Amino acid sequence: MEREMEVPVLTEIPHNEKLLSLKYESLDYDNCENQLFMDEEKRMSHLGFQCLEVKRWVVCGMIGILTGLVACFINIMVELIAGEKYKVLKRDIDTHSVQGGLCLSLLLWAALNACFVLIGSSIVAFVEPVAAGSGIPQIKCYLNGVKIPHVVRLKTLLVKVLGVILSVVGGLAVGKEGPMIHSGAVIAAGISQGRSTSLKKDFKMFEYFRRDTEKRDFVSAGAAAGVSAAFGAPVGGVLFSLEEGASFWNQLLTWRIFFASMISTFALNFGMSVYKNKTGDLSSPGLINFGKFESKEGLLYNYFEIPIFILMGAVGGVLGALFNTLNYWLTIFRIRYIYNRFQQVIEAILVTIVTASVSFVMIYFIQDCQPLSEDVDHPLQLFCGDGEYNSAATAFFNTPERSVQSLFHDPPGSYNPLTLGLFTLCYFLLACWTYGLTVSAGVFIPSLLIGAAWGRLTGIFLGKIPGVTWADPGKYALMGAAAQLGGIVRMTLSLTVIMVEATGNVTYGLPIMLVLMTAKLAGDYFMEGLYDIHIKLQSVPFLHWEPPATSHSLAASGVMSTPVTCFKRIEKVGRVMDVLNDARTNHNGFPVVEDVRDDNQPGRLCGLILRSQLIVLLKHKVFVERAHSLLRQRKLKLKDFRDAYPRFPPIQSIHVSRDERDCMMDLTEFMNPTPYTVPEDCSFQRVFRLFRALGLRHLVVVDSRNRVVGIVTRKDLAKYRESSQGLEELQMAQT
Repeated sequence: MEREMEVPVLTEIPHNEKLLSLKYESLDYDNCENQLFMDEEKRMSHLGFQCLEVKRWVVCGMIGILTGLVACFINIMVELIAGEKYKVLKRDIDTHSVQGGLCLSLLLWAALNACFVLIGSSIVAFVEPVAAGSGIPQIKCYLNGVKIPHVVRLKTLLVKVLGVILSVVGGLAVGKEGPMIHSGAVIAAGISQGRSTSLKKDFKMFEYFRRDTEKRDFVSAGAAAGVSAAFGAPVGGVLFSLEEGASFWNQLLTWRIFFASMISTFALNFGMSVYKNKTGDLSSPGLINFGKFESKEGLLYNYFEIPIFILMGAVGGVLGALFNTLNYWLTIFRIRYIYNRFQQVIEAILVTIVTASVSFVMIYFIQDCQPLSEDVDHPLQLFCGDGEYNSAATAFFNTPERSVQSLFHDPPGSYNPLTLGLFTLCYFLLACWTYGLTVSAGVFIPSLLIGAAWGRLTGIFLGKIPGVTWADPGKYALMGAAAQLGGIVRMTLSLTVIMVEATGNVTYGLPIMLVLMTAKLAGDYFMEGLYDIHIKLQSVPFLHWEPPATSHSLAASGVMSTPVTCFKRIEKVGRVMDVLNDARTNHNGFPVVEDVRDDNQPGRLCGLILRSQLIVLLKHKVFVERAHSLLRQRKLKLKDFRDAYPRFPPIQSIHVSRDERDCMMDLTEFMNPTPYTVPEDCSFQRVFRLFRALGLRHLVVVDSRNRVVGIVTRKDLAKYRESSQGLEELQMAQT
């Protein structure tokens, strides 16, 4: 009997967005004010606290300098490599357009791009997958209090920087601005700790900052410095950090973050001036320079144009919702079918080849010849006459940043409406397909480029109306860019300031704000913002600013986790080891109780201790018997906990002998004696706001006699989500 031939099929990994992943742990933004911490604070003088404040400013300054220099390095490398690539391609296309055989030029273009993307995608897929994309969703999660594995590691930064250079040079529909936010955050996390755990090098600096609370504030500064370096918008950077990230804010933190942002812009400026042999000429504030929108006739707006701008905002919101919907279904497909690393690299190369082919075909078939000017980089003549160039090539045969600047500032008549229409359609689909690939890349610049193209097209059509002299295409390109970006990412406050700072003209503040507000309102009606979609698809327990509106019927007793694993104030080592080794629970916080008369009856709360603290105690064998024996044991200090942070050893690496299992541990000195608590009948909304505002990891639920009845963690709150059908409860899964 003949064997049936096996047909290879694509294996599906089922994915359900109604799940909440158990693999993500929370960060602890609440200081553990145990006896060790309080003793250290009491010993510190007024001068000591002032020195700490000075160190915070020094760290923020260092974050700004390094973020600016990294941005400078990325910019220079992209400029050099892309410049050489376009020279080679221009020479080849010019030769073959005369001699014939332009298909060979297409092959060369596709091959060069594919080589760059192959390397860039491979290092992301095989070395550090968390470096994929812009990194903004991951930093949002980190600042929200979710521990994303490897997100602020040195290796992630190196892969991010190399990956973004190669993906931009590879001609993908991406930008290098978004990843700067992630890069700044990684730099901040590394500098503030005064050591590198990846390199196993400790510089014995900034040891006081080795805890989640301090690190969170510096990561906020790093994200702001990244925005500032990307757009030359220090105020926009501060507002981005406030709007998109930080859960806790104060005036001093605002000042320090603004300082880091200003230093970042200055460092990039200075670095680029040295590179251009114009040392001290600070005319390159960000990676993208929109150019100055001078207040001249045509560029000024009239009051009757404001309704047109608002309508453009609505169009941008709808197009942004369409972009996000398409990308959502594409991401679902990728999660289910393209999960293998080799498949991910192959997909990135496929998108690169398609992008190059589409660009080439459009340049070849659209005969949009314009008079040659000095401002055009790498002009392609193709089949145009002498002294002319193909304007379709300006949009494709260039880095996206230069293309945006051209659409903003090229004089009226520089583009054919057909060219802009086809470019908008093609680039919209390519950018949508590209976002979510296993490459380091951002969506800011593609969004601006798409919006600038259809915005300029709007300006051209308005200009064709008889008697209309006020419809400058560059002005409408700016409004279209703002509308499209706002429709995709749904940022309002920070994006308004970023756009105003990047254009250098506050006159446009009002129309840009109205456009972004309208884009957000219109987009939110159909679909969430792109970053929120990707956070949800990764099943991250993300807590939004406000609890679900329909959650009034819930109380703490209905959402808390029970039964609670508790420890006594003086606990047996064997029981501690058994609880920490229990893979079924894997708890990270344990209430410490007293007055336990019966195992079935809860004890009275007297503190809370973390898994990480217990591991350090077990590692150093801080047992009551050893303290009372003749063995002289060094008293444990806060430094021992800070040295172990953030990569505490796993419990499996701790060896405890059979005799030591019978020893006792006194947790009094190390537990937090004043954890936050709520009564059983506390409303869900109050629990949510307390948890979110204070950046808690654990919230103990007690009865009227202060006895532990439950504990609330991030996942207990995040699993309740607002939907069109009302309040829904997500299922927990180890995804």
